[in-house]
Amino acid sequence: MNDSLISYTLHLADTTLILSQKNSEWCGHGPILEQDIAITNISLDLLGQSRNFYQYAAALTGGDATEDSLAYLRKEREFKNLLLVEQPNGDWAQTILRQYLFSQFQYLLFDKLQTNKDEQIAAITTKALKETAYHVRWSSEWVIRLGDGTEESHTRMLKALDELWRYTGEMFMPAGYEKETGIDINSLKDPWLKKVKNIFDEATLILPEKVFMQEGGKKGNHTEHLGYILAELQYVQRTYPGAKW
Repeated sequence: MNDSLISYTLHLADTTLILSQKNSEWCGHGPILEQDIAITNISLDLLGQSRNFYQYAAALTGGDATEDSLAYLRKEREFKNLLLVEQPNGDWAQTILRQYLFSQFQYLLFDKLQTNKDEQIAAITTKALKETAYHVRWSSEWVIRLGDGTEESHTRMLKALDELWRYTGEMFMPAGYEKETGIDINSLKDPWLKKVKNIFDEATLILPEKVFMQEGGKKGNHTEHLGYILAELQYVQRTYPGAKW
């Protein structure tokens, strides 16, 4: 049970860390100043969530494990993040859609985890729920704005949907450690689809059907993109081990 709890906590930590890293690439490059600040703040929110999960995972692991060692010294196959969050930023439409699809799922998940029997998991997700609600609101408004905007913005949203939808199914495919920790992840699929459809209807987008879903991230099998993310994320720690400011 303890190993499963560690794995699940790392899954939550890895997912938020990797998405935070991808979003942070927009800092100084957003389409307008206000949205540049908004997505940077979301990146910081996700980083804060990942720190809380890593600290808990380190406490469960014991020994010399720390939040830094778990984030910076594990290899690609040891990361358990969702495939969705490691996908390229692409253009603004793809970044926005990636954020919305994940945030809508994360909100439903954290809402459920508030009552988890593990008090620390419950506390972390309860604390994060308010900021996650903002992530959903912000990203969904942009999905509608771009999907129901100009011909160009609508086309870009369709392209983003074609790139990202294949990675959404993994969110609802339970890994062994999720089952062992009593997390019924599949129960979130229908509520998530309903929420997404409501936003897509306003955005004049259609839910894709009969798409083969990619999986493996929860088990350490990733796309080629994660290796590049970790190479940048972990560079300083691996080049100057134990360096202090």
